[in-house]
Amino acid sequence: MSEASCREFDAGHPDPGASRGTVIFLNGTSSSGKSSIATELLRILDEPYFHLPVDAFHAMRTRQEIPPGQLTTVLHNTWRGYHRAVAGMAAAGNNVVMDHVMSEEWRLRDCLDLFVPQDVVFVGVRCPRDEVERRERKRGDRPAGLAVRQLAQVHAHGVYDIECDTGRADPHQCARIIKDFLPHRPMPTAFQRLREKNSDAW
Repeated sequence: MSEASCREFDAGHPDPGASRGTVIFLNGTSSSGKSSIATELLRILDEPYFHLPVDAFHAMRTRQEIPPGQLTTVLHNTWRGYHRAVAGMAAAGNNVVMDHVMSEEWRLRDCLDLFVPQDVVFVGVRCPRDEVERRERKRGDRPAGLAVRQLAQVHAHGVYDIECDTGRADPHQCARIIKDFLPHRPMPTAFQRLREKNSDAW
């Protein structure tokens, strides 16, 4: 669509930001299959969705080495910016598939504060330990043992709308399970329950 066509389209239609988008939030360890599921979701979902993976935000940084004293702050700010980018896209009426690793408690708290909880479909992407280790070795682009180190914390909150096991189902099957769930997801959502559960603690 040309720029002129876009202006004409916008002039004759209601504000596209009047309704919020849905966020399909894929959470699992590194190498658990989140990005592969997201790719399949974009292929089979009926409505337009954006795939916003956290790895893409890390990849956008300048390539020079970050001084050790600054690394923690830079990474923290990247994750915070990623959360706000997803929240902003959804607030503007865009549907988003995000894949993330909740391996630190503050990341989940930050997302709970930012996202409209009834708009989030929280998906637990599980994978057996030996399988994520195998995938990690095959990929060769992750520090050895990263996925195993993340296992203890990633699913510690214990509440999801839906879960899938990529050790038993391939990415297309997992995506199909999620798609079929969307029209029937119950309320309150996992994010609503988690926000209520943790509100007093914060």
